[in-house]
Amino acid sequence: MLSPELERRLGELTDLSAAGGLLGWDQQTMMPPGGGEARGNVMATLATLAHERQTAPELGALLDAAQPDGEREQAIVRVARRDHDKARRVPTELAAAMELAAARAQEPWAHARATNDFALFRPYLERNLELRRRYVDCFEGAEHPYDTLLDNFEPGLTTARVREVFGRLRQGLVPLAAAIAAAEPAPVLPGPFPVAAQQELALELARAFGFDDGSWRMDLAVHPFAQSLSPQDIRVTARYREDDLQGLFAVMHEVGHGLYEHQVDPVLGRTTLGTGVSLGIHESQSRLWENLVGRSEPFWRHWGPKLRAAFPAGTEDLSDDDLLRAINVVKPGLIRVDADEVTYSLHVILRFELEVAMIEGTLAIGDLPDAWNAGMQELLGVAVPDDTHGVLQDIHWSFGELGYFPTYAIGNIVAAQLWTAIRRDIPGLEDQIAAGGYGAIRDWLREHVHRHGRTVQPAQLLERATGEKLDPAPLLEQLNAKYRALYRI
Repeated sequence: MLSPELERRLGELTDLSAAGGLLGWDQQTMMPPGGGEARGNVMATLATLAHERQTAPELGALLDAAQPDGEREQAIVRVARRDHDKARRVPTELAAAMELAAARAQEPWAHARATNDFALFRPYLERNLELRRRYVDCFEGAEHPYDTLLDNFEPGLTTARVREVFGRLRQGLVPLAAAIAAAEPAPVLPGPFPVAAQQELALELARAFGFDDGSWRMDLAVHPFAQSLSPQDIRVTARYREDDLQGLFAVMHEVGHGLYEHQVDPVLGRTTLGTGVSLGIHESQSRLWENLVGRSEPFWRHWGPKLRAAFPAGTEDLSDDDLLRAINVVKPGLIRVDADEVTYSLHVILRFELEVAMIEGTLAIGDLPDAWNAGMQELLGVAVPDDTHGVLQDIHWSFGELGYFPTYAIGNIVAAQLWTAIRRDIPGLEDQIAAGGYGAIRDWLREHVHRHGRTVQPAQLLERATGEKLDPAPLLEQLNAKYRALYRI
């Protein structure tokens, strides 16, 4: 049994995390623009309180004295010990400084992005980089300094392993993208797509996937995201434009994140283990629902008529086949969040390479825009017209989240491996999707991924669910089969 005092302390840490999450959600959805400085102070105070409690010697003593009974309690002690030991290495003042710098950088980033002025954001990014290097210095034994940052988002993964996996992914994606570019172009959805109609259809889609009005809410944000305060308090956000339907797919994506948190085993509540095990596994859930379900042919057998009813002017001249091809159009572009299945991971590979270079010190912040533009040309053949559509497009560096970006492509890889297992285990899967039924998929994911929370390591969870280690081959096989058929190459 775990002592009541240990349970109380872990519950307190969970509550502080939820409070910080709520403030972060509000900052991006509701807070007036002038509130950034004060919000930064509040979030830094919360981070300080959480860090003090996470590193308290009393918590360490309770973990040392714990006599866990059963697999669940053993996992709680093991993971809480890991979190405690990692946090103890970081001085409280550094943890607070990192939180404050991240909060202060978000408004300047948004202003720099809106005005195409990287110089406005540069000192904030330099500050975040400086603090992350100080953070890395708190740890010893890593083969590469980036390993320490990566471990915060994808425990157990190393820079060397990511380089190997991404190298194989790059080798497969670049020629496929080139073959598609040389093929006859797919039809384009002409629009317009009124935002109000998109919001209505997006909510219907979300509810079909598992969005529960009693436990979820949906709001607008500059950069779509999901935030879980508890399994019964899931926040998802969206962004819509009248000239395309990316907002619909963003909602599918964020609902995938929300379902993960919603289906964690309730017994893990207030233990610090009742959340996703890693961001790569988390991203696999969003990409699975967005791409492997939401862009599939059987999915649009059901939703195609609804789409046509909502947007007759933008779809009436397209056959069902052309509508599917238009929904799955592949076109190298500037913006990661709008990228198609084939080119998306190339955006992530670029960011990974730039982050590693920044941490190594081989790339100065002042040279980052030029390095970004050169990488976009090399990987995607795209000329970047300005920093708003280039180096300033993502919010993550304003948070100081170095080490985060690789998890997006890892999520694509894991999603494909999970989908292979789902197709194997669920008879009549395509017919269920074509009928608008997703319960069997949700149940499979609950059993094999969601319910475990943080009780198992990412690599262990993947092997249990699929029988395989992290491997880009299924993703490359699925993309080649799908897009060579759609583009008739």
